[in-house]
Amino acid sequence: MDLFGNHGWMPWVAFNVFLAACLALDFSLAAGRHRSIGFREAVYWNLFWIALALGFTGVVLWAYGRDAAAAYLTGYVVERALSVDNLFVFLIIFQYFAVEEARQARVLFWGILGALAMRAFFILAGVALVARFHFLLYVFGAFLVYTGAALVVRKEDKAPDPKKNFVVRLVARLLPIDATFPGDQFFVKTAGRWHGTPLLIVLLIVATTDFVFALDSLPAILGITRDPWILYTSNAFAILGMRVLYFLLAALLPRFRFLNYGLALILVFIGIRMLIEHWVKIPTVLTLLIVVGVLAGSVLASLVIPPREKAP
Repeated sequence: MDLFGNHGWMPWVAFNVFLAACLALDFSLAAGRHRSIGFREAVYWNLFWIALALGFTGVVLWAYGRDAAAAYLTGYVVERALSVDNLFVFLIIFQYFAVEEARQARVLFWGILGALAMRAFFILAGVALVARFHFLLYVFGAFLVYTGAALVVRKEDKAPDPKKNFVVRLVARLLPIDATFPGDQFFVKTAGRWHGTPLLIVLLIVATTDFVFALDSLPAILGITRDPWILYTSNAFAILGMRVLYFLLAALLPRFRFLNYGLALILVFIGIRMLIEHWVKIPTVLTLLIVVGVLAGSVLASLVIPPREKAP
């Protein structure tokens, strides 16, 4: 298999044209570049993007068969679930910096474009590396098991400290920051000189977080399939509609107390699958059923089991 898989160049071109149309729809009608959306509208648009992604499973099934369709659908479900954790960190960042909802939409616009570009790069680079250095699969598998355990034992999430962010510090050395500017611009000209704004700091932290999550999600998706086209399409559909998903999760996420445990179990399972695949082959369809079952179980447990009352 070459860098772009065994499908030829036509599926890549066709899908990217389709993806560009979807992004134009997402950034214009679905969310609007500079506006937040209400809960009901967020529900409708999320259902639309999920239906579109599930419908694409039929295209993969028709073109490449059942195994490829199962790999695509599993990759989509895993990446969509991991994006919830990503968006939760975004929520904490926006709360920490007191970013208004309208400005949040502007930051998410650029953050999601960056996430899509980074995942495309990491997928192609990861597939090439694994094809050449097969032992990396075991490294990725062990990393997933560690990440899953860390999700369970980690302390309450806190917003990243801008003073400790390498990208923010680097930009601050090259570009002065006007911390008093209250608008929705990333750059402002003051006294004849360009300055960065607080919103630029937020964008840089979001972009850094995107980079870290792209690195985290690469082993998870490589544990399902090594077909770059399947990896790319499932990731792209998982990222589509993330802005409307963010506004939905902002209202619903506090109810899903056990979601992190479900994500942790999924990462550990995929990591073990990578570590033992030389000796034990777990079918992709079974992997899909396990992933969906764990997610459904964690959401159901969050809704059914009442939270413990804190001691006074």
